[in-house]
Amino acid sequence: MKRVNKLLSVLTAGVLFAGALAGCGGSKEAKSDVIKIGGNLEMTGGSASFGISSKNGIELALKTVNQKGVLGGKKVELVVADNKSEASEALNSMQKLISQDKVVAVIGPNLSSAAIASSAINNAAKVTAITPMGTNPDVTVNPENGKTREYNFRACFIDPFQGTVMANFAAKEMGFKRAAIMIDNTSDYSKGLATFFKENFLKNGCEVVAEEAYLQKDTDFKSTLTKIKAVNPDFIYVPGYYQEVGLIIKQAREIGLEVAIAGGDGWDSAKLPEIAGKEALNGTFFSSLYSPDDTSELNKNFVAEYQKTYNAKPDVFAALAHDATLVIAKGIEDSQSAEPAKVAAAIAKVKDLNGVSGAIAFDDKHNPIKSAVIIEHIDGKQTFKTKINP
Repeated sequence: MKRVNKLLSVLTAGVLFAGALAGCGGSKEAKSDVIKIGGNLEMTGGSASFGISSKNGIELALKTVNQKGVLGGKKVELVVADNKSEASEALNSMQKLISQDKVVAVIGPNLSSAAIASSAINNAAKVTAITPMGTNPDVTVNPENGKTREYNFRACFIDPFQGTVMANFAAKEMGFKRAAIMIDNTSDYSKGLATFFKENFLKNGCEVVAEEAYLQKDTDFKSTLTKIKAVNPDFIYVPGYYQEVGLIIKQAREIGLEVAIAGGDGWDSAKLPEIAGKEALNGTFFSSLYSPDDTSELNKNFVAEYQKTYNAKPDVFAALAHDATLVIAKGIEDSQSAEPAKVAAAIAKVKDLNGVSGAIAFDDKHNPIKSAVIIEHIDGKQTFKTKINP
């Protein structure tokens, strides 16, 4: 993710690109037997795990969609543009997918800053973009005027809910009273989650004894962790991404800091145990929208097919990208059109669509109403801990 102080320049560039795109409207009504959807995904860079999982989930959803076809048998085809886990590249990828590839809708980016940066492009072109995991409220609502971005949706809950969930879990379920917070100062996602966690942890009569910052791509956290250890917290909240989180957990255990550590859905990666070490992850938790242990028939079939195809269990990025694909297919079917603006209007009206992460319906801010799950690591394996309803 780009540093926040670069985001304004990215957004400015987005407005310029948007001016060029306005009026082109992405794909016109499909004339061939193929309808293209885009994947603005993190295929390389620091968050490549997210993009790869998302692509896998989209491809499995398209197998189901294309078995029956849409609009009288047309097939839906995925076109992927690699945003390299960068906000500026996400803007370029969105431009390419819409102006060159003529996609009907776009899935991604996953990173909140990248989704915000590229929103000027798809909104000007009247092409829907659904982020699987961009949880910052500004992804779908323009903070300058409070208006919903007409062509931006998300498949995940938003940070205020996620931060509240972990604060209540820590205070009420686990009985923690003294928390330290480590914030990635380059990440809108991290700073938002930290704010909402702190607000609700304090409301529970608890105390935040330390707040420390780090930057994306930092690798040495021991001095910061030593400062945290000195104030004796019983809980550390690290709302970051798995790359730095893994090193933070590993180094915390190395200096004898054995307290519980928790975070958000940015932890959800098969790479985390490799970085942190399986034993070091014991006593750690994260909030998420999805668990592969969910017992619904739809999810059990999805997990079985995913394991058969990719030799791994699906993570939340795979599941939410899968469900975002179903939403777009539903929009195409309900609108009986492959015209992007008509598809977007139909998506806004989606109600109770069954996805592997649960039923999907959008509120007036284009946010789905979702439950949250708490995942615990036990010897490096993700284990379902509890489910918390909105």
